Amino acid sequence: MLSGRRLDLLEPSPLDIEIEDIAHGLARVARWNGQTKGAHAFSVAQHSLLVEAIANHFNPKLDRRWRLAALLHDAPEYVIGDMISPFKAALGLDYKAFEHRLMAAIHIRYGLPAEPPQWVEKLIKRCDRVSAFLEATQLAGFEHNEAARLFGRPRGLDGAGLAELKPLTANAAEANFLKTFRKLQ
Repeated sequence: MLSGRRLDLLEPSPLDIEIEDIAHGLARVARWNGQTKGAHAFSVAQHSLLVEAIANHFNPKLDRRWRLAALLHDAPEYVIGDMISPFKAALGLDYKAFEHRLMAAIHIRYGLPAEPPQWVEKLIKRCDRVSAFLEATQLAGFEHNEAARLFGRPRGLDGAGLAELKPLTANAAEANFLKTFRKLQ
């Protein structure tokens, strides 16, 4: 990692994880394999910020540690990249277990339980799907009906204050991710 840490991907240690490495990596991993509108890719860092904002909208009294879990929900992608679910399944190895070990180490590093409560996981999954719908329709060229079929039609976003999504530079996405992380720590 750029921090100088060496991360054993098969047995990740929370002591080898640095938020600056996560922010840097996620800001440079493109959602939708880079197939989005705009001068820059819409990064996993921006996606993570959007998921956290949606979680906060759906549950304004959500404890900051669960907002932090929402922000970090795709954190393993800082080293393993963003792969679509069908490709993960086609790999033929237990990719989910690999990803789960890395996520557990990240959670422990930042004071979260290795396994958040099921209701938190469910909320984050809902927010992730809402984010996917918004990204698909605003950035990736999907029609609303097509995105609704794949991700579900978002409900409960009235008054969310979510502006039109605009891909940021990697540096700006990284800075925003770190700023939000520090606010939630």
